[in-house]
Amino acid sequence: MATDLQNRYEKVRETSKTPTKIGEGPRLLGIVVGVAALLALVVTAFSWPVLNSAPREVPVAVAAPAPAVEALSAQLSAVAGAGAFEVTPVDDRAAAEQAIRDREVYGAIVLGPDGGEVLTASGASPAIAQSLAQLAANAPEQVGGPFAVTDLAPLPDADPRGAGLGSAVLPLVIAGLVSGAVSGLAVRGRGRQLATLAALAVVGGLVVTGVVQVWLGAIPGSAWVNAGVLALGIAAIGAVALGLVRAIGVPGVGLTALVMVLLGSPLSGAQSAPEMLPAGWGTLGQLLPPGATGTALRSVAWFDGAGSGSAFLVLGCWLLVGLLLLLPARTSRAGAQPLV
Repeated sequence: MATDLQNRYEKVRETSKTPTKIGEGPRLLGIVVGVAALLALVVTAFSWPVLNSAPREVPVAVAAPAPAVEALSAQLSAVAGAGAFEVTPVDDRAAAEQAIRDREVYGAIVLGPDGGEVLTASGASPAIAQSLAQLAANAPEQVGGPFAVTDLAPLPDADPRGAGLGSAVLPLVIAGLVSGAVSGLAVRGRGRQLATLAALAVVGGLVVTGVVQVWLGAIPGSAWVNAGVLALGIAAIGAVALGLVRAIGVPGVGLTALVMVLLGSPLSGAQSAPEMLPAGWGTLGQLLPPGATGTALRSVAWFDGAGSGSAFLVLGCWLLVGLLLLLPARTSRAGAQPLV
């Protein structure tokens, strides 16, 4: 009898040690649903802006008599759709050219005694320059068409489609994210973390410039200046990642990736132009480091820095945000990490 009771007791003990399977199904289902939702979010973030890309209130200058300006505005609306272009009258060709070089407009239409001419700037936006070139070719004879086309900021021969700058945005974001994560997770002490981030940003800027400009020849201008712009962009993203890691730990890397990769990269407008994105989203993209870096790089590489002020201001603000996130660590984590 005692032996039988002992055997039953041992069986009960063994059964109690066996992990329960209750709840495994819902947990696995939750994982599958979560991964599927994340995948859908990533695909939507990168596909939706591209599929909905079209000119929206793109600033264009027109140098022509008043009646011709109205006719050209109507022609622009007929070709590209109502609201696609925002026409700004200017006095003459010189004023139109200056407006393009100052990055106040993306292109211009000039009507003179010798016929019409369309001024473009492929360096500002290859997509918009192509749209204006198509307009020039299809301009009706009533307004002096077809027009000649002059590109004031042509693309390099090695990259006639202007894909190089746009393709550098995602690697730039990843470089900033990794730099901030490594500085925050692998280095102790705020001073050393900042020094590591600065070094990684400089190296990242040089590497991206070395590949995209020196090797592939996709960007003109000074390689050193372009590398500085890219380093600033990497530092702005990395500073936010570092600050969030210091503040909330590893989840800070995921939060930074959510903002910079899923929002900043597809909304940067680097492949086309901010005005080509759906209303409001282009503006949001320019308020994030990827979009601001792309705009600053275009301005520096093709336009001697014209129109880059707001982009550098955005990058400076994000860099400041990252540095401010480091301040609470002085008291909350002073015992965990020595200060330098």
